[in-house]
This record gives sequence, C-alpha cells and structure tokens, in this order.
Amino acid sequence: MSQPRKLRSALISVFNKDGLDPIIQELIRLGVTIYSTGGTQKTIEELGGTVIPVETLTDYPSILGGRVKTLHPKVFGGILSRRGDEGDHKQMTEYAIPEIDLVVVDLYPFEETVASGASADAIIEKIDIGGIALIRGAAKNHKDVVIVPSMDDYGRLLDILQNQDGETSLEERRELASRAFRTSSHYDTMIQQYMLGTTENISPLDTLNLSVTEVKSLRYGENPHQAGRFFGDLDGILKQLHGKALSYNNLLDVDAAVSLMEEFKNDAPTFAIMKHNNACGLATRETLSEAYARALEGDPVSAFGGVLIANRPIDLATADQIHTLFCEVVIAPSFDSDALAVLKGKKNRILLERQDVSLPTATVRTALNGFLVQERDNKIEHSSDLTCVTEANSDEKEIADMLFAMKLAKHTKSNTIVFAKDGQLLASGTGQTSRVDALKQAVEKAAGLGLSLEGSSMASDAFFPFPDCVSLAAEAGIKNVIQPGGSINDNKSIDVCNALGLAMYTTGTRHFRH
Repeated sequence: MSQPRKLRSALISVFNKDGLDPIIQELIRLGVTIYSTGGTQKTIEELGGTVIPVETLTDYPSILGGRVKTLHPKVFGGILSRRGDEGDHKQMTEYAIPEIDLVVVDLYPFEETVASGASADAIIEKIDIGGIALIRGAAKNHKDVVIVPSMDDYGRLLDILQNQDGETSLEERRELASRAFRTSSHYDTMIQQYMLGTTENISPLDTLNLSVTEVKSLRYGENPHQAGRFFGDLDGILKQLHGKALSYNNLLDVDAAVSLMEEFKNDAPTFAIMKHNNACGLATRETLSEAYARALEGDPVSAFGGVLIANRPIDLATADQIHTLFCEVVIAPSFDSDALAVLKGKKNRILLERQDVSLPTATVRTALNGFLVQERDNKIEHSSDLTCVTEANSDEKEIADMLFAMKLAKHTKSNTIVFAKDGQLLASGTGQTSRVDALKQAVEKAAGLGLSLEGSSMASDAFFPFPDCVSLAAEAGIKNVIQPGGSINDNKSIDVCNALGLAMYTTGTRHFRH
C-alpha cells in the first residue's frame, strides 16, 4: 500500500441519513473530528457523535434558505490543501484552516424529484451545488483526502474504518475518487437532460451525454467469446416472471419484438413471432389464441427458438398452444394465472411482463469511432396518408392489409418485401441486397409453406427502382401494392400495375431499417 493516510477529521453532509449509524460509531471509536451542518449534524448528535458545526468553522451562518452552507474557503481550503506543500501549510496556519481528511456526501435526490412529477421550482431546489463541489474538491485532492460520494459507497467506507482503522492507500483513495467523478458526471448529465426537456427533436443536440448507472452482466455478447453487458433499467420496462437470464441476443430480439408490437398495441388481439430481429409470424384476430395460431402458420420452422410477443394478456387457450413450441421468450402485458402456470412448465422459458413505459424517442448506435443518433421512426401510416396512383383501387379490407404489411415492413431489415392478407403475414423477404431478391425470397418462402398469395397485399419499405418487382408480384397473385414512391421510374411501375390490374398506393414515407 502506497502513501497511506490516517483519517483524523471528517466533513459529513448527506441528504439521506440512512446507514450513517455504524459509520458514526466507528468515527467516534477512532477519535475522528467531525464537521457537519443542518440535518446531518442533528442526526450525528442523536447517534452520540460530537460535531463541530460548519458555521463555527467558517464564522458564517447558513444563508439563502440553506442554499449556501459549505461553500466557504475554510471548508474547501481544508479539503484542497496539499499536505506536503509548504506554501499551502503556511496559509492553512495563517488563516486557521483545519485539514479535512474524509468527505462524506449524499446528494439531493434530483432524479427522484423529477420522476415524482414535482413542480419546476421543487426540481430546481433539488439541484445540489455544495455537495457536488465537495465531491469534486475531495476527489481532485485524493492524494490526501478520502471521498465517499454517495450512500452506495458507505459499505466501502465502513470496511476501511472497521478493518483498516481508517487508514487508506493512494490506490484506495484514487478508486473512490473515480467513483466520485462518475457520481458527479451522472448527476450533471441528468440535470442537463431535464433542462433540455423532451428529446423528441434531437436537432438542438450538439453534445452526446450518456450516463446510465444500472448495469446487468450478461453470460456473453453476441457470441460466447465476446463479453456483454446491458446498461439501463431493464426491470422498468420488462418484469421477468420466470426463466433463465436474458442473453445479449435475447435482448436484441426482445427489443425488436417490443418495437414492432408498439405498432399494434391499440389494435385487436395481435401476436408476433420474432427470429434474429425480424418477424417470421404476425397475425391479428378476434382472439389471441387464433392470432397466435395464424402467426405460427406464417413460418412454423423459423418460430423454433424464437421470441413471442402479444398485445393482450396471455390466456390459458393461448398458453396451451405456446407450450407445445420450443421458444426462448414470451412477452405480454400480463399473464392469466392459469396461463402462467402452464408456461412455467419449461424452467428455462423466459416470461416477461411488458410494463407501461414509453420507448426512448431517439436511437443511438456506435459507428466507426463515434455514435449515430436519430429520432425513432414513429411514423405510422393511416388510410388518409395513402395516394392511389393506379386505375384500379383497393377496398377497405385490402387497404387494411396494406397498412398491416407496411407496419411490418417498417420493422424488417432492408431491403424488404412483405406479403399479407386478412391481417396475417404470409411471407417476407428480409435483409436482401436488392429489392427484387427480397421479393423472390418472399415468393419462394410462401410457396415452400404452401401459403397462397392470391389476392394478397405487398408492402415495400422503399420505392421500386424498376418495374420488375410489380411484374413478379402479379405473377405470384399479388393484387395490392403499397410503397413510398419517389423513384424516377415510378411511372414504369405504375404502368405495369395498370396493365396487369394491380392497385398501387404510395405513402411518401420511406422506412429503411439497417
């Protein structure tokens, strides 16, 4: 242990007083001089400790309703003085400033106050100024000072007091200083996000500040040789009711599933089956059990080992069907008790209850040596957004199928083509390097599963660069086409539709997904 330091004095200023008792008893045992103020001082004295009030040290009272208490040279001089510096020592003696060896802080609960729905004035009052300054000052001078930046670190301090009699090494002080700057950085980031307000419009952002303290270690990353972690409040959006821990790949599929089902959360009972971030089954029906059966019909082979999600509570009839399939994850707003009992029959099957929490309004991903940030694609097409560009038009039911297919195309890897009929996914071509290849893949898949495309609707996530797609679609039995439009060859595709009797509608909105 290098450069050991013994604690002789401490400044304690905490919002939450829980957990102080054993620390105070150890400080008393070690004969440490304690400085404090306000409610913290009162708590320490009630615990049997002797306190020198900060007001006595500074000869200045707490002012402005408690906004200014510790912001004083006699406090920060004691924290920031360099113990081996002759000049510092001379000034400390001249101005009668005592050295402070330990600083214990627990900041005002800013995040909790925002989350409580408090008024703007109440939130502003919970922006800690003195506490942040104490943390940063002590952390800067960690060569000589121990900083405990939050009650989360009380356990580490107690260990130092009980097992090391208050003696610390430079390495230990540096570790706590690192935690201190993490605490202050996170606190400031949360304030900045509040001040920025809604993130629905990301154009004002000129700095990307990310600070997430909740972390889950995963078994591994995308592959067993890669380490993986999840940062975020996963329990806040998905409550796990049963099963093994979620893997990295599970989380990617779960994210895709939750995002897709957002499109259908207010629709009739809808069920989706995901595999490698794409839907291999999707259907809307009058009952959830029927929706599941039709979704599974879309691709029963790919459904093996998939992630399942519903927009309605899982009932017993649906659970009985699901139980016959090997699947990794089942997600729903809730599970009926008898349905839950059935699905728990497989010990590793992960059951997740979707909480009523909104998804982030922006997406972030790494790219090269930086990050790409964009608004989430929240555009949902409605019949009023459609423009018929052909001589033939579609009836109400067919328009509903086109909108259904476009919702799915929006959440499928580009290039994609989606075929749907009667509120059911029939087949899709996913992640192809050309649009015509995506179409051919979808046609081949439907044929392989014995699903007729006659009279069905086709959605494309982007415009058709050439008319070959609509020609092949017509040969397969497609009757209705929905696409963004905007190609210089739009008229060629429209002409083919008119010649073959297809109805085509444009939306004006592209839905690339990479």
